[in-house]
Amino acid sequence: MPVKPHAPSKAAGSRGTPSRGARSRQLRIIAGQWRGRRFRFPDQAIRPTPDRVRETLFNWLQGRVAGARVLDLFAGSGALGLEALSRGAADAVFVESDAVTARALSDLLRSWQATGARVERTEAARFLASQPAQGFDLVFLDPPFAAGELAGAADRLAAGGWLKPGALVYIEHARREPLPALPGGWTEQRSGIAGEVGYHLFHHDQLP
Repeated sequence: MPVKPHAPSKAAGSRGTPSRGARSRQLRIIAGQWRGRRFRFPDQAIRPTPDRVRETLFNWLQGRVAGARVLDLFAGSGALGLEALSRGAADAVFVESDAVTARALSDLLRSWQATGARVERTEAARFLASQPAQGFDLVFLDPPFAAGELAGAADRLAAGGWLKPGALVYIEHARREPLPALPGGWTEQRSGIAGEVGYHLFHHDQLP
């Protein structure tokens, strides 16, 4: 009896089942107008905020996202800014230095027909050295852990007129490292731990 030849297997990443690597670079929007949408981000050195942490964060932010001006520094996958736009943020600026990542994020925003959103392909420090047209209500501050940019970015945000009175600033950092000294007038509202990540929500008080 002749043996039936085996069908060729599908290569990883072909139009069949996504490869494990592709799945690991896929995120979903949790709530809002884009609820349930999934998107992929480039195979760069990106550490996206996990779904569980994003869900906790946006529970903290209830009532503060709709209509807000949002700044997503060190945007990476853009997951935080995208979630904010999905939940009704008026506009969002994504700052990302890597060309491939910034282009992918721009393409995604165009594909989703996102209004009030733009990507700035530049270093966060260079972006914050400019003069803001107006302040932001909500800032996501999640630099690469090894870069040592958290303290400097926080200082520039506070001193450069980037924050409206009462603005909220979300910070992620390596759990094993203490938070650096942060600007005066930043009051911690909430905090949590997930694996090797510590995350915090600060309120920006207007100093006299």
